[in-house]
Amino acid sequence: MVIVSKSAAQQSLTVVDNRTNKVYEIPIKNNSVLATDIKKIKAQRQLDTDREEDETEQGLRVFDPAYMNTAVVQSKITYINGQDGILRYRGYPIQELVKKSNFLETAFLLIYGELPTKSQYSTWHDEIMHHTFIHSDIEGMFKSFRYDSHPMSMLTAAFSTMGAFAPEANPSLRGQKLYSNAASGNRESLEVLDKQIFRIIGKAPTLAAASYRMRQGRPFNRPAQGLSYTGNFLYLLDNLSGHQYQPHPVLEKALDALFIIHADHEVNCSTATVLQVGSSLVDPYSVIAAGCAALYGPSHGGASESAIRMLIEIGSPENVPAFMEKVEKRERVLVGFGHRVYKNVDPRSTAIRALAEEVFAVTGRNKLLDTALTLAEYASKSEFMRKRNLYPNVDFYSGLIYQAMGFPLDFYPVLFAVPRCVGWLAHWRQQMLSPGGVKIWRPRQLYLGEGEREYVPAEQRKEKSEATVFDAPVEVGHGADSKRNALATYKDESGNTWTKSKL
Repeated sequence: MVIVSKSAAQQSLTVVDNRTNKVYEIPIKNNSVLATDIKKIKAQRQLDTDREEDETEQGLRVFDPAYMNTAVVQSKITYINGQDGILRYRGYPIQELVKKSNFLETAFLLIYGELPTKSQYSTWHDEIMHHTFIHSDIEGMFKSFRYDSHPMSMLTAAFSTMGAFAPEANPSLRGQKLYSNAASGNRESLEVLDKQIFRIIGKAPTLAAASYRMRQGRPFNRPAQGLSYTGNFLYLLDNLSGHQYQPHPVLEKALDALFIIHADHEVNCSTATVLQVGSSLVDPYSVIAAGCAALYGPSHGGASESAIRMLIEIGSPENVPAFMEKVEKRERVLVGFGHRVYKNVDPRSTAIRALAEEVFAVTGRNKLLDTALTLAEYASKSEFMRKRNLYPNVDFYSGLIYQAMGFPLDFYPVLFAVPRCVGWLAHWRQQMLSPGGVKIWRPRQLYLGEGEREYVPAEQRKEKSEATVFDAPVEVGHGADSKRNALATYKDESGNTWTKSKL
């Protein structure tokens, strides 16, 4: 790349296509250029350098694996500055909201753009808390799972199932513009849209608690009126046979703060999934189920679980140097440090660090805390870590709090998903209210495979020379019954006799 300085600053990009010697002036707006403007840069296909599949004559494409530097939406919801460690919801710093707000108030802010008035908050709170019950048949769906099913698998299925119990909320049944019509101010569409927001936020803790109780082998609790959002969640999780259950205020407050911290994080993996699926105009329950499926992954919402498993494996502070030595040799992966966006301290981890001490004062000091602090201190002094901008992230401390509060490791992603429903809904609503309508997402690819080939009959085919393990299925092991079946003789539905099973 050659950099040439010009005297007069202009909000544009001058591009010279050396293939054609043509000069293009591309506008810059909000420090970005339109990918469709890049597509206007075209050239004739060169037979010696261009493949037919490169589609050279159709315009230049932008290749950006894993969306490393691609803006896919214009948004007013969350701002992140990874270099300076800044996170703001609708302009409010995350630290301020954790100190002064509560989860439902922050949820209103994220979805509707402003902190609610007293009257607005009262209505909002009542709507959410009166949409906490789930259909009894959904409880039956939970009971159909194996006892050892992962709670996140159950939660994902539950949100998808909820859509089947709300046919009036399905654009496939009510018309594809059921929600996108809201962009014009259509009152009926806005009402349907907001009702699903009430339902999903209200029922998320109930569904999450059902997945927990299912794992415990305990009967499901019914939502309690009069408790806070997180207080009701703790009641749903823990109440056995007593009356007037009240969770400990410190734990209730800590969980509420963690919910604020986890409510949104711009266009991360799961939010991008929500927007991708939402662009097809499917119902919001399917959208949230898709978000849960993305969040489930160990590189996303499963990271706090992985961080605790790593600390358990390290065991004690004296084992930290040996573990870090393996990390620096790239023999092990350090979980809970570094972030795709933050190249400085994760502001969420700063807010959580103070919460951790409050929780430990009630629950007792987490045995893993000393190991975690030693690891963080060691990492801060490591040249290997500093060069790579690897600082403790939100998963590092949140996992410690969850463990101190007694949650099982496999429930951590669920504790992430419940509040993240708010962020997903905020982005989905913003998408549905797009003045220009909702365009279905359809990324391009660079095709590097074979060119056009002729079909070869089976008897003329030969095995690929220098074949690798990736060129055919590997041998898969089966249960012991497959050995017995291999020795059996039977006839299939067509009457053919088999002497070896193909099961």
